[in-house]
Amino acid sequence: MAELIVGLIAALLAIVLVLRTVRIVPQARASNVERLGRYLRTLEPGLNIVIPFVDRPRSLIDLREQVVSFEPRSVITEDNLVVDIDTVLYFQVTDPRAAAYEIANFLQAIEQLTVTTLRNVIGSMDLEVTLTSREHINSTLRGVLDEASGKWGIRVNRVELKAIDPPHSIKESMEKQMRADREKRATILTAEGQRQARILTAEGDRQAAILRAEGQARAIDTVFDAIHRNDPDPKLLAYQYLQMLPELAKGPGNTFWVIPSEVTSALQNVTKAFTPTAPAPPLPPAPTPTTNGKTTEIQRTTDYS
Repeated sequence: MAELIVGLIAALLAIVLVLRTVRIVPQARASNVERLGRYLRTLEPGLNIVIPFVDRPRSLIDLREQVVSFEPRSVITEDNLVVDIDTVLYFQVTDPRAAAYEIANFLQAIEQLTVTTLRNVIGSMDLEVTLTSREHINSTLRGVLDEASGKWGIRVNRVELKAIDPPHSIKESMEKQMRADREKRATILTAEGQRQARILTAEGDRQAAILRAEGQARAIDTVFDAIHRNDPDPKLLAYQYLQMLPELAKGPGNTFWVIPSEVTSALQNVTKAFTPTAPAPPLPPAPTPTTNGKTTEIQRTTDYS
């Protein structure tokens, strides 16, 4: 019976010894090992062997990129306005030894450094510049934090400002200003649209008038060409001219038109055509000269044309 108890105790000690000797570290984790209270080495992911009761592994340290959101902090701008700024920090542990032994709590240290840097940066800006300079503030914070946390074994990958909240009275003023700007832009756009519409309408009317005038001019030219090509009688030509004149006067914009010189001649021909021609006066009897005892009759011709 005693031998059985001793065997069980020995087996139990062996199991404990194995458990204390073998250490399995998960992927993307690390563990510092202290030998008799002094840093010895850092265990890598996988199977590791340590000396039990002599080597003491510390808690695991996460080597993945981590995200931490800090509580909103009040910061005073250059124009003495208090704004609440909420920040988000993306960081990664690159040196487990430094993260464990160079600083007691690196998260708290990073948070305090972020607040201090924010107050220094935003304290040199007024509210309007602060609201429009997020990229500048982010890059400044990242540079300062990365430089300071490098000795702690921390790499700051990115810093983002989640929100910049000005006082309530300032928010109301900004909303009124934005509303006034929107109304102003809407009024300007409406006026510009009406102006463009009037310009386009006038341009369309002008183009239509030009096209109508060109069409009438081509029609007149076609008629004139046809008339002159067929060599019409002067009376017919005058009649065609008289038919075309009312068409020329129908246009609302035709307050002035040019009548070719042929119209005058044509109208004269029409007048002659419809005006009876007065009979020619009788010719007086011509004297009858006597030559060598003979009488010769001389006819006198008069042109009344």
